[in-house]
Amino acid sequence: MHRSAVTAVCAAAALLVATGCSSDRAPDLGRSPASSPAATPSEDGRPSPSAAPAKGSVKVVSTLAQGLKTPWGLAELPDGDLLVSSRDDGTITRVGVRDGKRGRKTTIGSVPGVAPAGEGGLLGIALSPTYASDHLVYAYFTTASDNRVARMLYDEKKPAGQQLGAPDTVLRGIPKGTIHNGGRIAFGPDKMLYAGTGEAGDPALAQDKESLGGKILRMTPDGQPVHGNPEADSVVYSLGHRDVQGLAWDAEGRLWASEFGQDKWDELNLIEPGKNYGWPDVEGRGGTSAGFVDPVEEWAPRDASPSGLAFAEGSLWMAALRGERLWRVPLAGRESAAAPQAFLKGKYGRLRTVLAASGGTVWLTTSDTDGRGDPKPGDDRILQLEVG
Repeated sequence: MHRSAVTAVCAAAALLVATGCSSDRAPDLGRSPASSPAATPSEDGRPSPSAAPAKGSVKVVSTLAQGLKTPWGLAELPDGDLLVSSRDDGTITRVGVRDGKRGRKTTIGSVPGVAPAGEGGLLGIALSPTYASDHLVYAYFTTASDNRVARMLYDEKKPAGQQLGAPDTVLRGIPKGTIHNGGRIAFGPDKMLYAGTGEAGDPALAQDKESLGGKILRMTPDGQPVHGNPEADSVVYSLGHRDVQGLAWDAEGRLWASEFGQDKWDELNLIEPGKNYGWPDVEGRGGTSAGFVDPVEEWAPRDASPSGLAFAEGSLWMAALRGERLWRVPLAGRESAAAPQAFLKGKYGRLRTVLAASGGTVWLTTSDTDGRGDPKPGDDRILQLEVG
């Protein structure tokens, strides 16, 4: 996308009011995942919160649903049921969680304009922060010309398959590609909408402040730049990202993001407004001398290739695609409290999305039907976890 086109798109967005590169990359033979030191006092001098225990636990309680095709986004409805998006089919399916309807799958509708190709398609979904009154579902998806965010009315009274209203686009012009489309969206504690984007295979876009590619974006529910963003007229919140597909907030409201590296290091980053996270100049740690922010944790791509991210029980939980495991990163304030711990290694194949839901439940989706996995009978699945 040319700079002039992106500039025009950003202006239009202002007026209008998430497998990265999960391809099999050459394995890195260098460092094993590093851990950060124990928590230190915060910048304002107050002590950091108590550290999470060094060791945790994961138990797969049940398989909620199976037979899903390219599941990507996951959102919890007020009654506990789940919505799951299909990247390649462009559909959103409701999965029952309550007794009597547990595991039942109902397609609520298709999202018009989705043009799946490579890693693009219907990606992240999120519920409006005022869903109880407006019943709006937000989606990040790839079209023939771009990646964009739109919202749709979900009317449960209509027949199955016809319950989604027409998309109302709130942000368009995010660069698209067969790789690195980002795609994760989530509403933060401030009730603003955040989106992780990729550089669509053009690394230079990550450092281009006029491009929406290779960024984390922050906008109002209507797609407008938010007061307090680094630039008053821009939705760009942070830059220098390769492909962000995981967003999560900890108990103190800090934003964390998981990001695909290239051949050396995948990253877990603590995100702050206006900061530059280094891509393509730096991959992994070692960029502070150049003004970049180092990741809090890093992994060789063979062990991670991370997508979804969630916070629960004092730790971040990161789903790994190529790594085929769930990583636990215990937190102590702004740092990790101990070395990351891996669970479920190789048991369920590629893991895409992790969601901390009501009642302490954590949901995890597999991603073996995405063209890079080895699907088994019953794939793909939604697993119910108990974590500690």
